[in-house]
Amino acid sequence: MIFGTGIDIVDITRFDRLVEEGNVRLFERLFTPHEMEYCAGKARSSQHYALRFAAKEAFLKACGLGLREGMTWHDVEVVNDTLGKPELKLHGKALKLATDLSLSRTFVSLSHDGAYAVALVVLERP
Repeated sequence: MIFGTGIDIVDITRFDRLVEEGNVRLFERLFTPHEMEYCAGKARSSQHYALRFAAKEAFLKACGLGLREGMTWHDVEVVNDTLGKPELKLHGKALKLATDLSLSRTFVSLSHDGAYAVALVVLERP
């Protein structure tokens, strides 16, 4: 049964500017070391940062809340399986929330076109 859905769209040019400025402290606050390593290895890293940020926002919307009760941006991580399919890996407060809500699966879809990155998250429970 679907518990919640969330969608978010991000202007990639915002992340273009952040990458150009070299705002490392902000990236360290928003992204896990693994996410930063993944994005930095891409030709247009800002596009990949924007996609991951959109996925984190979409997850929070699907849960029906924002960052609260000690949850951080690192608690929701976007990883890729061996075929490159994006998945959400939950940590800390996000994992506890998923357990408390009896979530059984999370689905994430990422896409981009031109200046925009979009993420859709679907949360499922038995």
